[in-house]
Amino acid sequence: QVQLVESGGGLVQPGGSLRLSCAVSGITFSTYTMGWYRQAPGKERDRVASISSGGSTNYEESVKGRFTISRSNTENTLYLQMKSLKPEDTAMYYCKAEKSGWLYWGRGTQVTVSS
Repeated sequence: QVQLVESGGGLVQPGGSLRLSCAVSGITFSTYTMGWYRQAPGKERDRVASISSGGSTNYEESVKGRFTISRSNTENTLYLQMKSLKPEDTAMYYCKAEKSGWLYWGRGTQVTVSS
């Protein structure tokens, strides 16, 4: 059974930091492209960042320089380090595993940026 379990979300003030984690089981984690997505109320789910099995990364323009995606293939865990958070970063954050047309999603972790 494939499981992706996100954690690390919460309430943070503008300018603050959070580190999200996604623990993955049931797949050969190291062979999958992994991504973080977010969805705000009333909006579509958008890609925030992705990291290939080889470690190449891509970021959505608005998070470049503030967010860092990384992975630990020994711990089967995906990370998203978020700094200089803004109110517009408020959303449910999801991790996704993808390979050869197979897609797996976690259930998400809520990030709220507010004073």
